[in-house]
Amino acid sequence: MFVKSGDKVKILAGKDKGKQGTILKALPKQNKVVVEGINIMKKHTRPTGMGQEGGIVETEAPIHVSNVQLIDPKTNEPTRVGYKVEDGKKVRYAKKSGETL
Repeated sequence: MFVKSGDKVKILAGKDKGKQGTILKALPKQNKVVVEGINIMKKHTRPTGMGQEGGIVETEAPIHVSNVQLIDPKTNEPTRVGYKVEDGKKVRYAKKSGETL
């Protein structure tokens, strides 16, 4: 996967198209990511045990990684990600500006 948790991304498709957010969690086996404030779902919960309340809880649902694009830190625009080897380490770089991520 070309994105990691903590990366700033733009949503390309779906009900939140055009919005930006930060990746909270990457799920590489499912090719999905959880983005902060994007793809909000409501879950109805019952009170369980002592002290826990029931009600409607809003959480972020995973979105497919093909529907997000990384934001270039230099130009603040969506960009594709490339890989290159620097000092024996594989690093990601933004294709638009060439800046290392």
